[in-house]
Amino acid sequence: MRVLLAGGGTAGHTSPLLATADAIRRLAPDLGIEVEITCLGTPRGLENRVVPEAGYPLELIPPVPLPRKPNADLVKVPVRLRAAVKETLAVFDRVRPDVVVGYGGYVSMPAYLAARRRKLPLLVHEQNAVPGLANKVGARVAQRVAVSFPDTPLPKAEYVGLPIRTMISGLDRAALRAEARAFFGLDPDRPTLLVTGGSQGARKLNQSVSGAAAALAAAGVQVLHVVGPQGEASPEAAGEVPYVVVNFVDRMDLAYAAADLVVCRAGASSVTEAAAVGLPAVFVPLPIGNGEQVRNAAPVVDAGGGLLVADADVSPEWIAGTVPALATDPDRLAAMSAAASALVPRDADEKLARMVFEARR
Repeated sequence: MRVLLAGGGTAGHTSPLLATADAIRRLAPDLGIEVEITCLGTPRGLENRVVPEAGYPLELIPPVPLPRKPNADLVKVPVRLRAAVKETLAVFDRVRPDVVVGYGGYVSMPAYLAARRRKLPLLVHEQNAVPGLANKVGARVAQRVAVSFPDTPLPKAEYVGLPIRTMISGLDRAALRAEARAFFGLDPDRPTLLVTGGSQGARKLNQSVSGAAAALAAAGVQVLHVVGPQGEASPEAAGEVPYVVVNFVDRMDLAYAAADLVVCRAGASSVTEAAAVGLPAVFVPLPIGNGEQVRNAAPVVDAGGGLLVADADVSPEWIAGTVPALATDPDRLAAMSAAASALVPRDADEKLARMVFEARR
């Protein structure tokens, strides 16, 4: 059985793709199925690093950006899309997939159209509570549609959750805490704040939290700050209280285990992973897009597992006035952890993998 997984750009697409690939490979022997997995991406996305590192072959096609609003690029879409579909059909001829799975984004629209042209079984997985344009189109022609959040407005939607890596879904934060804090050079006993803007970083979060370094240190709160590949943070000297700045973290399981609280965006992966491991969160939704990040965070916030603050309201003063008191309140953090961890399924990777097996002709 040959499976083609189409998705790329940021971790929002590549993380669930790789979690599904791992689950397919893990379950196949017990089902007596020989499986070959190929990933489809574009030359400029995160997939160019993470997919080969995970041990999967990667095919590349030209990206087809789909403008959210009418602009000069809109008239170029048909030409770009035809070229990308042609390249995708050439990939299909080489790989000869039995099933195609798409995760949305620039790479998926050509894959959906090519799968329809070749009459191949197609599955769509939507990460966000508000679907993107590519998956709105793909859902109309797919055999099955899996979604990460209940009530996602797509036809044929089946709620399975967001596929996450087993290093996250099986994480015991308390058991790994001492190792994790040692790994990052943190104090083993201090309250610990994790800051991350996702795979690309977030300048507003970087500036706001680093600008509140003195207030955090005064409360005894140490910080593990993931600024992003091109990001930076310049915290004030915090004396003996560690403030660790890193550009990128491959071992997010250790980052989650080290933390008592996270300040992050509200992409599907950030929301789902924080909730799955029971990590209380301050969600700062990205202020662009179609409002999906606010909707992503809503179930966790409504259940009491996180706080929601608008990007425009986040500042060093807001962080200083809110986060130290929360990070040093173990009873409130424990209640938030329990509320969050009860919300999300941890087996979405295997559910989606079984859907792939069922879709083969």
